[in-house]
Amino acid sequence: MNSRRSIKNLVIQLVSYLYVLLFVYAAISKLLDFENFHVQLSQSPLLSAFSSWIAVLVPIAELLTAILLITSRFRLWGLYFSLILMEMFTVYIFIILHFSSFIPCSCGGVLEKMSWNVHLVFNLTFIILAVLTILLSSNGGERKYTFKSYLKPIRLICFCLVFSVASVTLLFLSSENIMHYNNPFIRRYPVHAAEFIYEIDLKFNSYYFAGSDEKKVYLGNYTNPSQVLLIDNKSKQIKSVRISFTPNKIPFKNVIIAVRDSSFYLFDGSVPKYFQGSLKNWKINNEFNGFPYFTKVLPLDDFSAVFRSNNAKNAANVLGIYNISDTTGRIKYKRDLLERQTDGIFDTDGMLLYSSELKKIVYLYYYRNEFIIADKLGNLSYRGHTIDTIKNVKIKTASLNNDTERTISSPVYIVNAHSAVYQNLLFVNSKIKGKNEIDKLWERSSVIDLYDIKTNKYLLSFPVYHTGKKGLRSFTITEENLYALIDKTLVVYKFSDIIKKEILLH
Repeated sequence: MNSRRSIKNLVIQLVSYLYVLLFVYAAISKLLDFENFHVQLSQSPLLSAFSSWIAVLVPIAELLTAILLITSRFRLWGLYFSLILMEMFTVYIFIILHFSSFIPCSCGGVLEKMSWNVHLVFNLTFIILAVLTILLSSNGGERKYTFKSYLKPIRLICFCLVFSVASVTLLFLSSENIMHYNNPFIRRYPVHAAEFIYEIDLKFNSYYFAGSDEKKVYLGNYTNPSQVLLIDNKSKQIKSVRISFTPNKIPFKNVIIAVRDSSFYLFDGSVPKYFQGSLKNWKINNEFNGFPYFTKVLPLDDFSAVFRSNNAKNAANVLGIYNISDTTGRIKYKRDLLERQTDGIFDTDGMLLYSSELKKIVYLYYYRNEFIIADKLGNLSYRGHTIDTIKNVKIKTASLNNDTERTISSPVYIVNAHSAVYQNLLFVNSKIKGKNEIDKLWERSSVIDLYDIKTNKYLLSFPVYHTGKKGLRSFTITEENLYALIDKTLVVYKFSDIIKKEILLH
């Protein structure tokens, strides 16, 4: 009998000390590299929203459990806490592998070198050891091994399992809801969401994106408005075409080309003039007569366009819809869309986008964390927000020339610098660093945040790395790739399935 008791005690001590070794090593590893551990937790698709307090709580819980395990009086309690912790870690891994939108980097001392599947097997092994050791510890040395003697520990083991599963699942659901809809400015960077594949030297930095489709990307040229470069998405071949157009002494100042579907559009808001042509022969076929002065314009289809003008009170910005086929009036101003905070000019400045698949107009402000979604007729769908915290513009303006002109009199604080839309996805180049983010990342790259405008939620972020000392000038999106202009270079990134699966109309 004493021999049996000695063997039992030896097994209990051995398993307890294995747990002590595991927890102490894992906790010390986390604490010694706490900043990195905190950052890794903030990138977790399960715990992002709660990373600050979990980063502190986990190593403390591991150390306290280790203390209980080395104390014979509280060893049984230590085994139950060990079981709970290991079950929580296991449920976490299971959700990561089967329900997470992406799989993050692992964290936690010796386990960091393991794959997620090896983590799972490792944890399950320790769970089995904990259960067996609890059953051994719960049986008195002289008592017979009966089912009744195991009933209480079995109930407690089941409670530990239910508590662990429920706790981690609740954290997962709560964190996902917070990150997507009430984000506390924590970005998620899935590994290899977008990877660099090639670049093209354009020789000049005067190119801009005129449009894109599934076969080609179109580049306009500020200094040579009649030239358009066509870049084949698959072959990477570049073809130059020239627009056939001989205007009659129109005093153009800033000609821009835009491509949509099978048509191209040539316009200049300072004249103002707006023309349409066919991609088949690159000839102008039609002029939209009676177009108002505008500072921005975007074709919606062959009959209509959305524009921004400074035709509101005090020359403030206002959005409008031009429709050549509308018998009730070609021009309709939507004065309730842009909301002023200071002057109505600089504070409402932004980028104009259009999703032809959703038939939604997108207007993203430069200086605050807000964007507007409206339908094709200019009716407001909703006002969304980017994940940063800049709700109010941080600019000051001054009047010049007897109050006839206005200018910015303070340093410009840009929130959203560049953007593009593809189907239901809004890509935003943010200038504001989020929580727990590394300075080197921001020094070497431009961060792109991804939003689903169909569901109005934040999805993820990824970097586009600079070329030398030059940063991102603009970018456009196709189903497979991101095309970015960086100085004189066209840089191409390929999307992984993490991004492609978010496209609703894929």
